[in-house]
Amino acid sequence: MAEPAQAAGAGGMSPAPQSHGVYVSSLTLTDFRSYSRTKITPTGDHPLVVLAGPNGAGKTNVLEALSYLAPGRGLRRAPLEEVARQEATGPWAVAATLMLDGEDIRVGTGLEGTKGEGATRRLVKIDGEAISSTNTLGDRWSVTWLTPQMDRLFIEGPSARRRFLDRMVLGLYPDHSRQVGAYERVMRERNRLFAEKGMGADMAWISALETRMAEHAVAVAIARLDFAGQLAGQLEAADESPFPKALLAIDGWLEEQIADGMAAVEAESAYRDKLVSLRARDARSGRASEGVHKTDLIVTHAPKGMRGELCSTGEQKALLIALVLANARLQAAQKGQAPLMLLDEVAAHLDEDRREALFSALSSLGSQCWLTGTDRELFIGLEGRAEFFDVRDGKIQPLHTQG
Repeated sequence: MAEPAQAAGAGGMSPAPQSHGVYVSSLTLTDFRSYSRTKITPTGDHPLVVLAGPNGAGKTNVLEALSYLAPGRGLRRAPLEEVARQEATGPWAVAATLMLDGEDIRVGTGLEGTKGEGATRRLVKIDGEAISSTNTLGDRWSVTWLTPQMDRLFIEGPSARRRFLDRMVLGLYPDHSRQVGAYERVMRERNRLFAEKGMGADMAWISALETRMAEHAVAVAIARLDFAGQLAGQLEAADESPFPKALLAIDGWLEEQIADGMAAVEAESAYRDKLVSLRARDARSGRASEGVHKTDLIVTHAPKGMRGELCSTGEQKALLIALVLANARLQAAQKGQAPLMLLDEVAAHLDEDRREALFSALSSLGSQCWLTGTDRELFIGLEGRAEFFDVRDGKIQPLHTQG
């Protein structure tokens, strides 16, 4: 298990003074989930935007729409066709105007074709120009989120923690998703050949695939380790707060080799050799038994010296929030820009001290944060510090507050 070294100068609690934020000044949803067409236009007077309303009103749908301003499959990881409104006859679409470094950037994304046609490709336009890959969305800004489903992060299998880690890495290294995607595509091709032909597969072609797997795998492992080291520095440097400090370790064969000092070229060779030695086993199973697709993120509650999966539910939630806040501070320190934050029902199970600490931390990051909740009383401390919207019956209306 590789314990990432803390990067020097990783920074403390506050973002760099010159940090520039990401703000959404306009969001329009068309045939998206429960919305036929709706528009929301925050003023930007406050860094926090609160969506309040009953269960099932469509609050999370708004956050999901915002999550499509980032590469990937959104915060629900839903098939693209499922995102469309049930009664929709046309494709769903999300259009937003981002304020970034004093510049307005128009972003549009949606499904190619209409529901039922089998269309699976997501189209993206930036300032009216179509882009070839959603990865481009991560070049100038990033988006991060926390949802109730992620409360089980520490007790579920490693795949959820690995996705969580890779999404955080993406905020600092936009090319990371391309490397992960390329690795997975080549691995699937190797798996397919073994599943179809076993050890009778063309070994010259298998060898070529393994070379490409090794190249991408080492890039993925290095990015994970480098990011984890910097995040560990942020966690260690953070001021005392109701959210505990955490220790991080990366549990993966290739990451361990690199953490132990193996150079990138040597690591590629070592992983190629490992794949060769595992060919017979992989041919029997039809899957790769070793690689960065098996990596796990191990999180330990530092004050208690207790691994995350052994902590109480409340401690696990506090650990998760600590990681998300540290990641946002790291991006602010390293890039001069914190991510756009999307927090779904996060305040619901926090005590008053933790809620206030969370609101204070979010307000100081420098980027916009969207929060949802069924009970507006949970956000009473934000009167005058946040912009409120009421969400119900398919409508989103601004709420006027005191202060």
